[in-house]
Amino acid sequence: MAASRQRPPAGETSWERVAIWYDGWVGDHGSAYHRGLAIPAVLELLDPQPGERILDVGGGQGVLAPYLADAGAATTVVDASARLIAAAKRRHRTVRGARFLVGDARRLPAVVGLEEASLDAAVFLLSIQDMDPLDEVLRGVDWALTDRSRVVLLMTHPAFRQPRHSGWGYDEGRKLTYRRIDAYLGEMAVPMKSLGGGLPTRSFHRPISAYVNALADAGFATDAMLELPDLPPGRRPGRAVRGDARANTEIPIFLGLRAVRG
Repeated sequence: MAASRQRPPAGETSWERVAIWYDGWVGDHGSAYHRGLAIPAVLELLDPQPGERILDVGGGQGVLAPYLADAGAATTVVDASARLIAAAKRRHRTVRGARFLVGDARRLPAVVGLEEASLDAAVFLLSIQDMDPLDEVLRGVDWALTDRSRVVLLMTHPAFRQPRHSGWGYDEGRKLTYRRIDAYLGEMAVPMKSLGGGLPTRSFHRPISAYVNALADAGFATDAMLELPDLPPGRRPGRAVRGDARANTEIPIFLGLRAVRG
């Protein structure tokens, strides 16, 4: 059975057990990857307007809320980790129009504080690949959003950056750096590196078509897409430079999708 059809026990996909590490990595304004790539891409696709109400699904400690407030939008952050929501309230308690709710993205109608058809857009900022089953998450988003609304997904690129199933290679004969892909179409749950001695989180790999089709099943038509290359070598914190300059500018690290209805 495909991983996307195997429902983990409640809370198993939560980042509660790595909340302290993640909160420290992201901080008030986001990591270098948030600031340099992820947040600008989300804002470009979302184009938040004054007075809009945005649902940030799996929003952790609420790093996106201040950026949306700068655009005049109000943010409701939902995350399964009580520790991350507590961090969000501590870090962003003065952000105008921001709310921070503990809740399971697979069961949004059960989240206390959410109402049906009450929000204008939903955002998944580097969170959708930590959620499963996808169809249940998007059914909840369908329930929460108005008839004229949009969804923005920002994720590590499924075609080129599959955990444990992709990597850099070098063709000695052609003197060419390339991206090695071991698997793509098959859906899978991949344990990530354990942090702090705890159990690892899991990343749920799906092909791009799975996201487009699941959005369509929930009533949203994909109308925009961004593919983002890695940060320049001098801006990559705490990691060795992999690949070469051309490969890193040609092979994307992130994928952004926007889908709309109404």
